[in-house]
Amino acid sequence: MSHLRIQNITSFDAPEVAPYRTMRRSSEHDVLGIFVAEGEKIVRRLLASEFTVVSIVLPEKWLADFRPLLDARPEDITVFIAEKAFLESLTGFSLFQGILAVAKIPPPAPLAEILANSPHPKLLVAVDELANAENLGALMRNCVAFGVHALLVGETCSSPYLRRSVRNSMGAVFQLPIWEVKMANAAVQLRRDDPAPFSLAQTLRDLRARGIRCIAAHPHANGRTLSQADFPAIAASFSAARATAFPKKCWPRAMKRWRFRC
Repeated sequence: MSHLRIQNITSFDAPEVAPYRTMRRSSEHDVLGIFVAEGEKIVRRLLASEFTVVSIVLPEKWLADFRPLLDARPEDITVFIAEKAFLESLTGFSLFQGILAVAKIPPPAPLAEILANSPHPKLLVAVDELANAENLGALMRNCVAFGVHALLVGETCSSPYLRRSVRNSMGAVFQLPIWEVKMANAAVQLRRDDPAPFSLAQTLRDLRARGIRCIAAHPHANGRTLSQADFPAIAASFSAARATAFPKKCWPRAMKRWRFRC
């Protein structure tokens, strides 16, 4: 059971509340290995997840509602009490309920471990060159709805832990196993001139070598539509934001491309 430290705040000058002050500077959060969850439902789902929660900020009227979830947490959590109008003056944008939380980005699990923990038949989704954080959040929400076992995020994609990604996922990011190329590379100790060991294209080739069938969804591919694909076979489905963004480097030899209707 967690130990709660409840603190009223009228200023965000204190170092412990810096993550809320720097919500628009996502690179600083990446360095610290943290992310911000925004909104009542998303924060509730965060508190019900296995993610490590650092702190939460909310208006006093919400404290009693959140108390059971907070008391059930295993870690110590700082609860900052602040009124919504004050939070909006800090963030510079409107907050519907004025509820925010900071949590730790989970350490990257090896892809082999994610695959080993996935049931058969496996259904994976890989995505690259998707820069819009809100679209990535919607994709994660769809992945959970359709029972996807893991999301593979390419090196040219935005982070699934950006505030807008987390918000648009409606908490799906807390349920979906995620493997990021950038985080996998960051976890490896490299010399300055060493090439990055992981890329999405190589990962897809490795999946094919494991016997996982890779299907690329593309709006202008020739042949049958995606709805005609035989998904009972083990598959990794690759999608892109738009036709011009579909990276050809991620098309392994003999990779089947299926057309989807826009």
